[in-house]
Order: sequence, then structure tokens, then C-alpha cells
Amino acid sequence: MTGVVENPDTAEHPASPSPRPGILKALGPGLVTGAADDDPSGIATYSQVGAQFGYGMAWTMVFGFPLLASIQAICAEIGSVTGAGIARNLRRHYPRWLLRIVILLLLVANIINLGADLGAMGAALSLLIPGPVLLFTTLFGVASILLEILMPYDRYARILKWTTLSLFSYVAVTFIADVPWSIALRATLLPDIVLDGPHAMALVAILGTTISPYLFFWQAGQEVEEQHRRHVKPLCIAPRDAGPELRRIRIDTLVGMGFSHLTALFIVIATSATLHASGIYSVESSAQAAEALRPIAGDLAFTLFAIGIIGTGLLAVPILAGSAAYAVSEAFDWVEGLDRRPREAKAFYGTIAIATLGGLGLNLLAVDPMKALYWAAVVNGLLAAPLMVVVMLIALNRRAMGRLTISRRLAAGGWFATAVMAAATIAFFVL
Repeated sequence: MTGVVENPDTAEHPASPSPRPGILKALGPGLVTGAADDDPSGIATYSQVGAQFGYGMAWTMVFGFPLLASIQAICAEIGSVTGAGIARNLRRHYPRWLLRIVILLLLVANIINLGADLGAMGAALSLLIPGPVLLFTTLFGVASILLEILMPYDRYARILKWTTLSLFSYVAVTFIADVPWSIALRATLLPDIVLDGPHAMALVAILGTTISPYLFFWQAGQEVEEQHRRHVKPLCIAPRDAGPELRRIRIDTLVGMGFSHLTALFIVIATSATLHASGIYSVESSAQAAEALRPIAGDLAFTLFAIGIIGTGLLAVPILAGSAAYAVSEAFDWVEGLDRRPREAKAFYGTIAIATLGGLGLNLLAVDPMKALYWAAVVNGLLAAPLMVVVMLIALNRRAMGRLTISRRLAAGGWFATAVMAAATIAFFVL
């Protein structure tokens, strides 16, 4: 074949005849990114939604899946095609003032989220092993820094992939709890949508938790890391590989985001069947949700929920810190990448450490975790929709993507997700 492949979905650019990747072999950055979306902060949001509304908001997990899958697939394609992350593409093709604003907002949101997630992990461990929450929080933070800096990337990537299994603890909780599955499934697939203030705010919170800017930077950066690991060139240089590679990205992203939303759905169902059904309508943290499960669903459900908080935190904390490091390093044109040794990328690993220590500092200052999450949501809301517009512009920019700009179908999904997120952001500040 001598033609250049633009996209496997378009007939005018036929795909390479290379064999299709198996599902398990295709899983990587998309799976890890999707699992990291269900971090302890997200678990708190989904638990609150389940406790407050019962099964009434379960449909939002089905609604949100194609939105997140579209924008994350676009970010992955940007990384794979250009061989550069979101921030580096911003630096190359757009004004520097825009880059600085994006990086500043991302850093603020990520550090706040790191503080909330580390605090939730410390609180969850203290429920299982009585001890000082602050000590546990500090140990989690320091361990995360050391693992991300000192462990070789190949081994670290495998650990992140296996850590995603911790999400199955939430699936198990639903089978321990007495879930009326016919009611739960009907509310999920055939919902009675209520259009009032509280339900609208819950939708905004779910979308703000689900579509998070740090995920954009992480998945694009990880696609670049994978190219380095496999010693392959960016698709803009090796377009003949585009067909199988874009299929791999599609499989990886669909499975990862599907796994993320299915887990979130199980959390909503579990808390609906237990907390809401028992008259508990307010949850202020993921650890409180675990504690509240004990007298209702038993010790096993409580233990699984708490273990899930710790497991997802171990996955999310390095990704929050790593996405900040990718963005800052690309913005300043520093050497970056988890495949680099610490002495080769001192500023990159220094950013990981500083971001994580910043999150720890919020816990040392005894910042209210719910207020921290609120302000993280505000910053993410300010950043998400404008950044999604920028991501779409990069993905459709021939100067950045060459002939491998995204397909019309994926562009339509990306613009729809951007419009929904923009509407949610406006609603967040109006309602």
C-alpha cells in the first residue's frame, strides 16, 4: 500500500492490512486513565448522588460514557499522531498566554484534588487499621512520589494496569447489598428525568467529576510514553501504521471509559440500595460512605468499599501528579517522561514531587475536604470546556496532525461533549 492512512473509519483513506489487535493486548493508557477517573473524590460524588437521589440519577452514567470516550480518544490520537502531549501542541501552535492560563488552572485543580484524594485514602485506611489519619495520608503521599520516580516505567505501567482491579470491589458491594435489580436497571435505562435545581446540580457535579482536564494530559502523554517504550515513530511520521494503531486506541479508550462508568454506576446503585434506602441522604466523603455501609450492609461491604477507596487513590494520585508534570514540562520544553531516569528529567520528576507535596500540605493545613473539592470543581469547570475547545482545534489542525486529523464522526462526538460540558459549567455558576 502506498497511500497515507487518515482514519480507519473513512473509506477514502483505507486502513493498513496489519492484523487487528486483541482486546487484552490493546489495553493500556485508556484503561488506566478510565480507572483513574473513579478516584476517591469521584467516589464521594457518586456516593452522594446515590444517597440523595437513589436510582434516579443512575442514567447519567450511560449518558456520560460517550462524552468521555470521545474526548479521551481524541486526546489519545493527538499524542499518538503528533508524538507530543496537549501542552506541547499548545506551545507549538497557539499563543503562549493561553498555554500559561491552562497550566496554572490545571496545577491548582490537580493539587487540590491530590490533597482531597490523599486525605480520603488516609481516612479509609484508618477505618481498617486504627491509627492517625495524617500519618497514613503522609505515608501514601511519600510512597506515591518514590514509586513514580524510582520505579522503571515498564514495571510501573504494569502496576498501574493491575491496580485497576481494585474497582471490582464496588461491583462486589452491590451483590452483598440487597439491590432491587429490576428497579435499578429500569432507572438506568428508562429513566424518569427530573428537571429541577437539585437534579441539575447533581448532573453538573457528575459531569465535572467525570470529564476532568488532568485525564486529557495524562492519556496524551501516555501515548507518547508508549511510543518510546515500543521504539516506534509518531503516526505523522509513520502513517502506514495508523490503521491498526488508531483501532488499538479506540478499543483501549472504549474499554477504559466503559470500565470507569460501569464502576461509577455500581457505586450509585450500591449507595442507593443501602444509604438512600435506610434514610441516609447526605454523604460528605468517600470514607463516610464506607463507614455508613457497615451497619446496613455488613462488615464485608464496608471493608470492600474502604479498600476500593485506597486502591483507586493509589492509581489516581500518581496520575494527577504525572499529568501536572507532563503539562509543565511540555510548556517549558523540559525533558519529560516516566521512561526517563530521574537524573535525565529532574524538572519533570521535581514537578511530580512538588504537586504531591502540595496536596499533602493541604491536609497539614487542615483544609476542609468538602470545600477543597468544591473549589477543585470550580477550577475544573473553568478549565474543562475551554480546554476541550483547544483539544478539538488541535485535533482538526493539519499543521499539528498532518493528514491524520480526526474523523468526522469522532469530531462530532467531541464537539457534542464540549457543548454539554460548556452548558454544565454555565449551570454550575448559575444554579
